[in-house]
Amino acid sequence: MASSSGTSSGSSTTTTVTQNSGSAEEDLQAVIDERKRKRMVSNRESARRSRMRKQKHLEDLMTQATQLRKQNHELTTNINSTAQHLFNVEAENSVLRAQLGELGRRLESLNEIIGFLNDDDSDEPAVDSFLNPLNLAYLNQPIMASADNMFQY
Repeated sequence: MASSSGTSSGSSTTTTVTQNSGSAEEDLQAVIDERKRKRMVSNRESARRSRMRKQKHLEDLMTQATQLRKQNHELTTNINSTAQHLFNVEAENSVLRAQLGELGRRLESLNEIIGFLNDDDSDEPAVDSFLNPLNLAYLNQPIMASADNMFQY
């Protein structure tokens, strides 16, 4: 009987160790599961924050794109206005150059007439031809330069 009693006591100890190790395995599994759950919650929160940052970045880019389109439109309008102003100034310069040329020719003609009139060696009939009102008609002609007819080729 002693031998059967020793055997049953050994088996009882083994069962207790097995139960204790089963309980430790369950505790270990519970700790592992808790860590997985915490990591999953942390990952979800991190993903949510990442999506929020991405959404904010997208909104900022959309706002910037809108501002750049507006600025581009303003610059285009300014360039067009400046180009039109440049065209007008160039046309006015052409008119002024034409008027300058015409006035230069008139001045030269008037200086020739004055020189002719002041010339002591000149003949009287030549002076009379300059003073004849029929010959002076070309001196009273208006300057005919304008922007309308400057670019006709």
